[in-house]
Amino acid sequence: MFLDKSRHSRHVMNDITRWHHRIRSIVVSSLGGRRTDIATMALQPTLRPMVIGGHYEAPHTLDVFLDYVCPFSAKMSRAIDTVLKPLVDNGGKYDGKIKIIMRLQVQPWHASSTYTHEAGLAVARVSPEHFWQFSRQLFDNQDDFFDVPVSTLTPLQVREKLAKVAALVIPGDKVDDFKKQLQHPSQGHPNGGVAVTNDLKYTIKFSRQNGIHVSPTVLWDGIVANEISSSWGEKEWTEFLAQKVIV
Repeated sequence: MFLDKSRHSRHVMNDITRWHHRIRSIVVSSLGGRRTDIATMALQPTLRPMVIGGHYEAPHTLDVFLDYVCPFSAKMSRAIDTVLKPLVDNGGKYDGKIKIIMRLQVQPWHASSTYTHEAGLAVARVSPEHFWQFSRQLFDNQDDFFDVPVSTLTPLQVREKLAKVAALVIPGDKVDDFKKQLQHPSQGHPNGGVAVTNDLKYTIKFSRQNGIHVSPTVLWDGIVANEISSSWGEKEWTEFLAQKVIV
């Protein structure tokens, strides 16, 4: 007796898909009928602009942890732009099936890492539709924020340089609002941070509790995918997604 492997594989995949939808229906039911999924629940509402590809409600999730001053993160960001987004955005092969969330991965051994990520969060607040465009612009200009170039600058000077990067992307009437997000209040606690500090804390706590140590790190549906590399191109990503997508 010979086993028809192709038919067997189809049956297995159908079973997995049915269980996926069953689990999803249980989650929806437990939330009073609101459509959601576990990965989406792990994103603070103020950080919704971090969904940089696909649709917020998509069942599969790629969490990509990137640091603005990491060269390998910059490389990964280019692959997101040229390979992944065309696949998951409107009209793409995986439109409605996968969303990509950029997770800000502060790496404190780089002195300017905190400041650059504060800038990303500031753009997400004042001009959320430009968050990814700003991120790509900052990655392309990351050399200006490496350790040596910023070693003789004050925090105010670093933030002013970041405002110039933001001005290349966001509307002119939003630049002052951007700067205000990064200003320490004249009154109040002298160690209370800036307007986006709580969002920054959230991103750092999220990374810590999930054991994310380096960038780039990628999670597929909440599990670290160690095989993914910043050197991946269209071939590697296409093969990976073909194996992983089950809806």
